[in-house]
Amino acid sequence: MQKKVLKTGEGVKINFQGAVEKMQIVKMVENCATGQCECMSDETKKKIENMQVEGKDGDVQLNLTGDISKEEIEAALAKSKVLNKQ
Repeated sequence: MQKKVLKTGEGVKINFQGAVEKMQIVKMVENCATGQCECMSDETKKKIENMQVEGKDGDVQLNLTGDISKEEIEAALAKSKVLNKQ
């Protein structure tokens, strides 16, 4: 799976391509929204106003709205248990 993180005017956009299922990204977002993820700090979670998943298997986009940095999101992706299954 390839992950590309881009800073946008509204926040951060992540493009996932390759071996990625849309439901995998939806599950990651649900875990974050319900506080079940440990990938990002509470400080970063508070900055995120909205999370929207688009696309299809093999080409999924995740748009995060809020005053968040590209670096914060890259760090969270590196810690994600959904994306980095042991």
